[in-house]
Amino acid sequence: MLALFVLLTAFINRQRLYVLFAGWLILNLRVGALSAGWDIQWLGQSLPADWLLLSRTVTITLYGIATLTLYQYLLRESLDDLRYSAPMRIMQWLCMPMLVAAIVVPFRVFLPMLWVICTCCLSMMTVGLFKIMVESRNRVASWFAASFALTFLASLAEIVAAALGVREVVGVINSVTAALASSLLAALAVAEQMRLETQKRVAAQAELEHAYEAMPVGLFTLDLHGLFLSANPALCRMLACETPVSSRTLWQQFFDEATWFSLREQVHQQTNVEMEIASREGERRFLVRATLAHGRIEGVLEDITEKTKATEQLKFMANNDPLTRVFNRRGIEKAFENAAVSLAAGKPLAVAYIDLDRFKLINDLFGHSAGDEVLKQVCERMAMMLAGGQQIGRVGGDEFVIVMPDTAIPLASLICRGIVERIGGTPYRVGDKAFHVRGSVGLIEVSDGMPMKDAISTADRACREAKEASDGLVVYERNARAFHEREAELNLVAKLQGPLATDGLFIEMQPIMSLKSPHESLNFEVLLRMRGADGKVMPAGPLIGAAEKCGRAGVIDRWVLATTLGWIAENAGRLPNTRFVCMNLSGASLNDERFVQDTLEILARHVHVASRLCMEITESVALHDLDNTRRFIDQVRNFGVKVALDDFGAGYTSFSYLKELPADVLKIDGNFIVNINAHPANVAIVEAIVNLAVNLGMKTIAEWAEDAATVQTLAEIGVDYVQGWAVARSQAPEKILSAASSASFIDDAVLLEMLPSLGNAAALDLRGFMRSY
Repeated sequence: MLALFVLLTAFINRQRLYVLFAGWLILNLRVGALSAGWDIQWLGQSLPADWLLLSRTVTITLYGIATLTLYQYLLRESLDDLRYSAPMRIMQWLCMPMLVAAIVVPFRVFLPMLWVICTCCLSMMTVGLFKIMVESRNRVASWFAASFALTFLASLAEIVAAALGVREVVGVINSVTAALASSLLAALAVAEQMRLETQKRVAAQAELEHAYEAMPVGLFTLDLHGLFLSANPALCRMLACETPVSSRTLWQQFFDEATWFSLREQVHQQTNVEMEIASREGERRFLVRATLAHGRIEGVLEDITEKTKATEQLKFMANNDPLTRVFNRRGIEKAFENAAVSLAAGKPLAVAYIDLDRFKLINDLFGHSAGDEVLKQVCERMAMMLAGGQQIGRVGGDEFVIVMPDTAIPLASLICRGIVERIGGTPYRVGDKAFHVRGSVGLIEVSDGMPMKDAISTADRACREAKEASDGLVVYERNARAFHEREAELNLVAKLQGPLATDGLFIEMQPIMSLKSPHESLNFEVLLRMRGADGKVMPAGPLIGAAEKCGRAGVIDRWVLATTLGWIAENAGRLPNTRFVCMNLSGASLNDERFVQDTLEILARHVHVASRLCMEITESVALHDLDNTRRFIDQVRNFGVKVALDDFGAGYTSFSYLKELPADVLKIDGNFIVNINAHPANVAIVEAIVNLAVNLGMKTIAEWAEDAATVQTLAEIGVDYVQGWAVARSQAPEKILSAASSASFIDDAVLLEMLPSLGNAAALDLRGFMRSY
C-alpha cells in the first residue's frame, strides 16, 4: 500500500524519483519475503511451483538494478564530483545482461554470476558512500548508507544465527524486519533529497523574484483585453505610476489604442514581436518585445528615449554641419539626387554656389569663435530667403551650395540676388564687434543627366566670375557657354587618361626680343597647342587645366620637353642666334617625382643642347614647396639649363623669397606690363623689379607687351627682354628657322622705327650676356 501510495504521488507530481522509489519498495519487500520463505504468495495468491525459481532470480536481479539506479539518482551530484559516475553507469549496464541471464540461464550457472556482479557493485557502492560521507557530509548518503548497512547486517545476523543455532536472534533480526527498516531509512534518504531539491527550487524562485524585481527593463503580463496581470517595479518607474500596476490597470492608459491593437494583432500572427512605440504624450519612446503564451501576452518594455535621441543625433550629424546645422556635403548631395529625379518630368532645377569674400580675415584677426558665429548668422539670413524644398549645404569653410528644386532660373536669380543683399546688407554683430561680409553667388540651371560634381564645379566657376561682377551674381542658363566648356573639359580629361593622350599636340613659338640688341638674338618661348578632331586649334589653357585636374600634367610636360629638345637638337645649326628657349612647367609636374626623374633622363639624352633650355616655374608654385623647388633647380642647372621665375610680382612674398631661389631670369607678371603707361605705380613697380634683378645678377623679361609705347617704356626703365604681340604672335617652328632675329617678326611700323634708338640707347653692352644666353 505504501508503494502504491508513493507511485500515485509520483504520477500526480510527475516525479521520477517517486516512481523509482516505489519500484524499489516493492522489490525490497519481495526480497525480504524471499528470505523469510514467504515468496510463494503474491497479494494473497499462491504462485505456481514452476514459477518460483524464475521469480526469485528475476526479483533479485531487478532489486539489484533498482538499488543501483536509486543510489545513482540520489547521489548523482556527489558522484560527479568524485568522478564515480562513469564506473557506476558501466556497472548498471552490466546488470542488464544479468536480467536476461536470470530468465534463460540455469540457476546453478546464474548464481555464481550473480555473486560476482553483486560483489563488484556492493564494493563500489560502499566505497562511494564512504567517500561521500567523509568529504561532503551528505545527509542523503548517510540515510542511504544506514539503509544499506541494515540490510547487510540483517543478512549477516541470519547467517551467524543459523551457524550457531541461536533461533531467538532470527526472530528479532531477520530479512523481513530489515526490509521494513531499510525501506524506512531509504524513505528518509528520499525525503532528504526532496528537501534539498525543494530548498534549491525555493532559492531559485527567490533569486528569480529578486531578478524580476530588480530587472532594469520592464516585465509585464497582459490578458487579451489589455489588462495588466503582473508588472515589475521597473515598468512602474518607466510609466511613471504613482502606485504599483494592478489587474485593473489597462495598457491603453499609457499608450494609445492603435498601439494596443497593433501589438495584439502582431502577437497572434508572429511568435515573437518587436516594435517601437511612443507614450501617449509622445515624449518618450519604448521598445516592446512580446509573445503570446497560454492565452496571455508576456513582454518586455525598454525605455529607448535617450538611445533614440542619440540615434537621431547621429543621423543628423551624418547629413548636417554641426556648426551651422545646415546640410553638409553628403546631405546636400542627397538633396540634389532627390531633386534631380524631377528633371525627367520636365521640372526645372537650379543650383547656387555661394562664397564669402575675404572671410578668412575674420578668423585670422578675431578668432574662429567670431568666425563661427558669423557663419551661423549667414546661414540664418540665407534660410530666410528660401522656401519649399530649397536646401542649403555647407561644402567648405565659407562656401555653401543651395539646391533649388522646381525653381525656374528667373525666380532663382531673384532669390540669389536677395541672398547677396542679405549677406552684405547689414553688419554681423558678435559681442561688441561688428563685421561686414560680402558674398558672391554663381547660379546655374541644371540639365537632365548632369552629375552633382559637374553641377557644383560649374556653379563654382560662375561664383569665381561673380567675384569680379558688380552685383556679386553670375547666372549660367542651360545653354550657357560654360556648360559647353565643361563638357569639352570632360572630353579632354577622358582623352588625357587614355593611351593616346598626346595625339594632336603640337608646339608653336613666340619670339622674345632683346631690348639691348634687337637684331642680334632669336630667342623664343615654346607654347603648347592641340588640334581637335575637327581640325581646329585649341588653346593651351583648357588643355593644361584638364591635365592638372586628372593628374596627367606630367605626361604633357614630358612630351613638350622631349619634343622641344629634339627639335633644338635637329635644328641647332640653323639657330645661330638662339641663346635660350623658354618652356613652362606645370606646378603638378614639379611635385611629381616621376616627372622629375624623367626630366633628368631626357636632359641627359640631349645634353649637347640642354644649355639652350630655360625652364619657367610659376612663382606661386615655386614658393609652395621651397625646398623641393630649390632641389629641382639645382638638378637641372647641372645640365646647363637656365631657370626663370614666371609671373613674378603676382604673389605676396616675391621679394622676401627671391634670395632663396637660384633663378637666372625674372619674367615680370603681365598684369603690370599690359597697362604700364596707364598708371605711374605700374612703372614704379616694374622699375623696382628690374633694379632688384640687376642687384641679384638676374635678367628680366616683360611679357604681354602689346604696343610700341609699352616697349619704349620698358626699354627706358632697363628691362632686358620683351615678349608680346607688339613683337609677334606665336609662330610655327618653320618660320622661326627662317628668321634672323626676333625683331624680324615685327609688323608695327612705329616699333620698327624705334628699334635703332633702342639699341643705341643701351648703356650697357650685352654681348657678353648674349654669348651666355
